[in-house]
Amino acid sequence: MNQNIEILNRFEKYLEHNGYSVVTPSGLKSTCHDYSHVRIPAVCNRERISVPLLINNIDRIVSKYDRFGSEAEFGNKSHRAVINALKRFKEFIDSDYFSKS
Repeated sequence: MNQNIEILNRFEKYLEHNGYSVVTPSGLKSTCHDYSHVRIPAVCNRERISVPLLINNIDRIVSKYDRFGSEAEFGNKSHRAVINALKRFKEFIDSDYFSKS
């Protein structure tokens, strides 16, 4: 399996494990899928980097997309879903869940 997809799938499971929504009340995919398979890949595409490179540069990227960063406008899209996904991804990377997987 592609390393990017494998990491993103593990991130999705991490979010689910930590209580984030899997489905909306209408049955559509929710936060877990959105953060792991929409928002994080969007940042990787925008930055032209792979998921492992995102992991290695997560602090810089979070700062760049957070308030006052050069990409804050993009980070604020959809009620700050992009920056929130990046912050949850950083928590995932720093967690035991990431190192055990």
